[in-house]
Formats: sequence, C-alpha cells, structure tokens
Amino acid sequence: MDKTRRLQHIFKPDGRTFIVAMDHGTNAGAPPGLEHPAETIARITAGGADAVIVNYGVARQFARELAGLSLILRLDLAPTILGQGHTSQLIYGVEEALRLGADAVIVNAGPGKGVEETTLPQLATIARQCDIWGLPLIGEISPGGFDSDPGIRTLANIQLGARIASELGVDIIKTIYQPGFQAVTGTCFVPVVVLGGAKTDDEQSFLVAIKDALEAGAAGVAIGRNVWGHPRPEKMAAALAALIHENASVADALAIIHC
Repeated sequence: MDKTRRLQHIFKPDGRTFIVAMDHGTNAGAPPGLEHPAETIARITAGGADAVIVNYGVARQFARELAGLSLILRLDLAPTILGQGHTSQLIYGVEEALRLGADAVIVNAGPGKGVEETTLPQLATIARQCDIWGLPLIGEISPGGFDSDPGIRTLANIQLGARIASELGVDIIKTIYQPGFQAVTGTCFVPVVVLGGAKTDDEQSFLVAIKDALEAGAAGVAIGRNVWGHPRPEKMAAALAALIHENASVADALAIIHC
C-alpha cells in the first residue's frame, strides 16, 4: 500500500495534525493520567485528538477504544526511570505494526556521541522497511538522545538532527521546540511536529509556545503529559485542537480550557 492514505489518516485536510503521545508507560510505568488507558483514550478522543502514539501492549489490548484515532506504534524502548543513558533500542518491527493496524510507526534517534552510533542506523533500517511496506515513519529527534541534557538541545542541534532524519528517509519529524523554529522547519523537507516536553502548570506559556511553533511552520504537535496529565484533559485537548485546526488565539484556547 502507498503511504498516502495512511498519512491522510494522520493529517487533516489543512495539512496539520494533533497527536497525543501515550507511550510513556515503558519508561515511567503509570504516571498520573495514564493509569487507565481506556479512560485516557476516551478523553483525548472527546477533546479532538487526531492520532495517538502508543506501545505494543496498549495497541493490542485497547484496539476497540483506539478505533476512532489514527494509530502510531512505537517500535523502540528508551531507558526506564531506573536505567541509564539516552539510547533507545529497537524491540519491534514494521510487520508487528501492520498486524496491529498502525497508520505509522515512531522511533527515537538523535545526533550526539554515544547515541547516534546506535539510533541513526536504527532509524535508517526502519525507514527502508517502511518504504517496502508503505508505512509512514516518524523520527522522534532529540540531540543527545532520549531525555538528554537540556544544554545540548540548542536550536542549531535540533536543526541538525531534523535535517539528518530527513536525509535518512523519515516521513514526519517529531522534535523539540525552541524560539527561532523556522530554522528547523525551513531546512526539513518533511512535516515537523513539536513535542510537549516536561509537565508544566503554566498553561499560557505552554500554549504560546505551541502557537509560535505553528506560526513558524510546524505541522502540528505530539504532546503527552501536558494533555493527559492536565486536570481537565478533554479541555486541554480541545484547546490544542482549536489552535492547530482553527487558528484560534491563545486567549481563545485558554477560554476553552476554563469554560
């Protein structure tokens, strides 16, 4: 199958997407908001999410609940909160994703000593397999690897990692937002979505960053903790959906959360 139809499940006609990341369980267990996946899936669906990133076990166990969302399956395993380092290891392949009905797969990678030697070849391997099977690949790109030191996550390094991922054959890039994000979107030739980062209680600053990323050319978001970890996840999801698909203002988005 050609990738086109699957990509149209992820991106709306406006060329943008609202992805909720729910793949934190293999790293952090059951953080607040992810204890009961079926409930979380129902809430983000009600809020207007387009797609969801999940691990193999959730995709298999909650297929019925996930049916209304585009399914993105994570293929790799990052170090757990008890582990060490920043290198993710492949544990599943493209055929497992197809058996579960995935519309795309996602793999961590990033430039940086001790990380790129493993993660970039893994990304290239999956890109080749995805082309054979017609399955879109999302490269989650972080300089220094998964959960790296903030000091290495400079705009220049994010730009470097995103361009490398483009060259290796990914179809979508998920990466970190920094001011001046046009430098990233302007040198990639595939859509770029921004990740949500650490949990924050500063709703306005969070939404301002998302709005700025969209205005800088981001094709959407892939956010986890700041959606399902919010006291009103349906409302936060609805606010983000309005920013992404309706070009709502930050003030309008805040009003949605608190109405």
